[in-house]
Amino acid sequence: MSVPVEPRPLNSGERAVMGHVLSADFPGSEELRCQLDNVEVVAQWGVGSVSVDLVVRGDFPVAPVPSGVAPVEATVVDQSGELVGEIILWTQSGALSGLEYAWYGDEPPAFLPAVDRIVVTT
Repeated sequence: MSVPVEPRPLNSGERAVMGHVLSADFPGSEELRCQLDNVEVVAQWGVGSVSVDLVVRGDFPVAPVPSGVAPVEATVVDQSGELVGEIILWTQSGALSGLEYAWYGDEPPAFLPAVDRIVVTT
């Protein structure tokens, strides 16, 4: 269940992760990158969760992507190269709508992974 928060800009970790994932070339990536300056976090996916709901404010280019998961794969690996999770960008009506860190393990992460731990493919 989402926990509403006072709308705020992306923090540096969120901005870095989203920018890294959106650096991949896929249909709609350019438009989604252009939205980053206008994105606000409006909810966490749970208390202490690093996954968040997003809203794009103002005028922005609409991405030609269906609502749902953005068409890019971003896996997260640990220091030994083992798969430990994935980053999922969600869209709604051509706009960024969510940043999810889906982790593989028992304990939820306390922070987003460093970009050098994220392997992006299309």
